[in-house]
Amino acid sequence: MTDVSRAPRRPRADAARNRAAILAAARSAFTAAGEDVSLEGIARSAGVGIGTLYRNFPTREELVAAVYASELDAVLATVPDLLSRNPPQVALHSFLATYAGFIATKRGMAESVRAGAIRSAAESADTRRRVNEAVGLILAAGIEQGVFRPGTAADDVTAAMIGVFLTTAQSADPEQADRLLDLLVRGLAAGE
Repeated sequence: MTDVSRAPRRPRADAARNRAAILAAARSAFTAAGEDVSLEGIARSAGVGIGTLYRNFPTREELVAAVYASELDAVLATVPDLLSRNPPQVALHSFLATYAGFIATKRGMAESVRAGAIRSAAESADTRRRVNEAVGLILAAGIEQGVFRPGTAADDVTAAMIGVFLTTAQSADPEQADRLLDLLVRGLAAGE
């Protein structure tokens, strides 16, 4: 009797390239043109046929969710490198600044693409939990090194970060968010 419980096959190299090309074209199109961009235009920009796009992403909402998820993955993937190359305070500030850029891009995309699609993408990507895990890794390193106060909850830092983004979204001062993130990181210092 043969074992049919094998791991799922990885996509073929050309299928993976097509998917990546579609995501890159969609990211650019949604950011630049928003809702007005056609899926046919995205497929054309990606160098694939519309059937290939629909095989990968049957609906516009699934495409938006995939763009969001791939960008979130890229932001979260920066944490190990940040921690290996920087002290925890610098790593945390750098991560928060990188995440701020991600949020700013998504805010622009949400204004041009249905906001509900972005909200749904964030929920399906399990954003808050994953960001808390990333922040938690940095906090743990800082607590272990004695630079962050013990007992700091990752979700508290995430909530404060979101508060900074919300309060500075319409600010005329482009440096305000960075100053507030700096205050947040300094406020985590051990012995403060």
